[in-house]
Amino acid sequence: MDLDGIVVANDETANDEMQKMALKMAVPSGLKVIIKSLQGAIDLLSDPRADRMKLFVLVRTVGDAVTLAEKLSNIKYVNIGNVGKAVEGQKHTFTQFVMLTNEEIENLRRLTELYPETALQNLPDNKKLLASDELKKL
Repeated sequence: MDLDGIVVANDETANDEMQKMALKMAVPSGLKVIIKSLQGAIDLLSDPRADRMKLFVLVRTVGDAVTLAEKLSNIKYVNIGNVGKAVEGQKHTFTQFVMLTNEEIENLRRLTELYPETALQNLPDNKKLLASDELKKL
């Protein structure tokens, strides 16, 4: 993946030095990792200089992805993968790596309204499923 950097957009992580250190250690050397609060990431990604960069943005919840999608116009691709383990409550399983509560399902519906090509795909070699198609199965 040809990236200029990774942006982690999460309020909790932005305020936790241990999580920040662990994330930075998990990234290949030479790849910049920027850890911001959700609003901090919106501010960063709204900067015109961000348009010239290839940034991979990670959020914890589908709701956080919706917040970014509503505030930013420069998102090129939205993928939902490895979601659901951090959220409590009864969940609907879409894939082995995407399990969503009713609230997150509603967030996914909103996300697909904003970005119809939103995909469910954990790893690049996994089959890419359109979230809108999976939502129709409910």
